[in-house]
Amino acid sequence: MPRGKYVNHKGRNRHFTSPEELEEQRRQEEEKRKWRKNKDESSSEEEEEDAKASGSKKRDSDSDDSENSDSDSDSDEGKAKGVENLIEVENPNRVQKKVKKLSTLNAELANAKPELSRREREQIEKQRAQVHYQKLHAAGKTDEARADLARLAIIKQQREEAAKKRELEKKARDLAAQKQKDMTSKALGKRS
Repeated sequence: MPRGKYVNHKGRNRHFTSPEELEEQRRQEEEKRKWRKNKDESSSEEEEEDAKASGSKKRDSDSDDSENSDSDSDSDEGKAKGVENLIEVENPNRVQKKVKKLSTLNAELANAKPELSRREREQIEKQRAQVHYQKLHAAGKTDEARADLARLAIIKQQREEAAKKRELEKKARDLAAQKQKDMTSKALGKRS
């Protein structure tokens, strides 16, 4: 009876190989290896005898075979997979490797302008527009500049008028002060 509430059934029906069976399997494998070894030795002896008999014919065919295997490996690289050789397919996602020379790459990099993002382009355009506006404003060609110049002209005129008025008032005060002084000196009986 299991001690806990839950029962694990994983190990119940395990079957282990007995050591005698393992030993028997090992012996059979050794016998097979010996038999194969003996058979390989006998087959290699037969091949050597055949090779001596055929001689140069076999060497020529071996060299032809090696040339054919080389050409086969070259053609395997160029062979199309599946039905590519039957149907001409244009895959826009397929990227073909292009061999480029270092000198052409350097020339392309030197000539190519850096790609700017939308935000960067907008920021540059905004700065150019601001500089252009400031130039026009300084030259007095914008509506705002004209309005500013008109206000400045009115203010200058008002200041000039105020300055003249102060000047007249100062002269009037000086004359009044002079008259007062003359009257006080007459009243006191002093002659000037």
